[in-house]
Amino acid sequence: MRGAIPRPPATRLLTHRPADTNQGTLRPLSTIGLCLLLGTCSPYVPLVDQVREEGVLRVVTRNSPTAYYVGPDGPVGPEYDLARGFAESLGVRLEMYVQDNFSRILPEVTNGRAHIAAAGLTATPAREAAVDFGPEYRRVTHQLIYRNGSRRPRDLAALYGQRIEVVAGSGYVDTLERLRLANPELTWLENPAADAQELLGNVSAGTVDYTVVDSTTYLVNRYFHPDIRVAFDISESRPVAWAFRVGLDQSLLAAARKYFAQLEASGRLAEVMDRYYGHTDRFDYVGTRTFLRHIDTRLPRYRQLFEEAAAEADIDWRLLAAVSYQESHWNPGAVSETGVRGLMMLTTNTARSLGIADREDPEQSIRGGAAYLRRVMDSIDPETVEPDRTWMALAAYNVGAAHLTDAREIAAIRGLDPLRWPHVRDCLPLLTQEKWYRQVKSGYARGWEPVRYVSNVRRYFEVLAWITAETGDQPITAGL
Repeated sequence: MRGAIPRPPATRLLTHRPADTNQGTLRPLSTIGLCLLLGTCSPYVPLVDQVREEGVLRVVTRNSPTAYYVGPDGPVGPEYDLARGFAESLGVRLEMYVQDNFSRILPEVTNGRAHIAAAGLTATPAREAAVDFGPEYRRVTHQLIYRNGSRRPRDLAALYGQRIEVVAGSGYVDTLERLRLANPELTWLENPAADAQELLGNVSAGTVDYTVVDSTTYLVNRYFHPDIRVAFDISESRPVAWAFRVGLDQSLLAAARKYFAQLEASGRLAEVMDRYYGHTDRFDYVGTRTFLRHIDTRLPRYRQLFEEAAAEADIDWRLLAAVSYQESHWNPGAVSETGVRGLMMLTTNTARSLGIADREDPEQSIRGGAAYLRRVMDSIDPETVEPDRTWMALAAYNVGAAHLTDAREIAAIRGLDPLRWPHVRDCLPLLTQEKWYRQVKSGYARGWEPVRYVSNVRRYFEVLAWITAETGDQPITAGL
């Protein structure tokens, strides 16, 4: 995921950028005043109209699973999805580029190189003095992180003299500065070369005593570093929002406020949050550690088979590998109590229908599993869009297409959208209740099992996608 930090070309600087960034909003204000006095300047064009005329929305972000990264099929991440939608609402192309150093993100906005900073930024008092924040779309708390197995600190006094390392320029520094007013002996080291993920890894490895991250960053990264733990919160709940340049022209900020209001009213904002964080509510410490170990010890033996079979079935190989891990933990000799077996745990009937002679042969099992998963995915209503289509296919892979259809019917009965996975997911457990399963064709089902199944596969897939993804050196652009 590391690469050269991409920057917008110098020839494409924003027209509203002042020549001297230290003068803040004074230069634009004085220029406007001069125009009014002399009457010689062309009419002022609001920033949102400048963006539309130029046809490009430039957004600075950071490389993180909670913001933006390049996944198997291109750029993904909650900030990318939201920024792409905003660009589309303006009728322009999105140009998103990375600044991994927190201290360099806000200056990209204040000096006019970027229109917006969308990087999972917490609105702290220090930052609010430098930029304008848009509407909040998530709330987080800042948390002190320690390593499982070491002594858990109970209060700030227990941190005196300990090695606390935080990301330089981050909102975590602002929080610690405020805490030090009442705790003058509190000290820490600001690391300008590390991101939150690296520092969490250092805590997990025991090379750093403590670090500070926000609650969302912790939830996502505990799957990469299962030994990290929360000692206690060190801040109140704070909003996460986009940052805009301070000034008289708030036309782009106003457009963003309208965009987020529409997202929230339509339920799309909740869907974006569910897409990236909906699987983080369940955590299995032992299982996660085992998974990470098996990525190193077991996956290399079968990766090429996954890649080849997935290519034939037009499926991402990481998704196929994630399904296989959920089924068998990449154990070709795995056998369930019901007789399904092999890396993909195929039933006798399924294997026969796919022409699989030996379910315990890794190559046959993986090719059969890929073909069956493709068959299931093709059976999903074509009006269902991604990623909901994939999650529903996984649920059908686990519980059967008939029960998935029943859950979708229940969703419709309850006035929910049967084409959206979050709605269907909430209805699947209702198949255990007589009140509901008597109203559908296939009757009772252990409806909580596909919900857990999809959650687990999503978690495995996200970890594999993050570990194996690569970042290019150029800004990622998204057209209409």
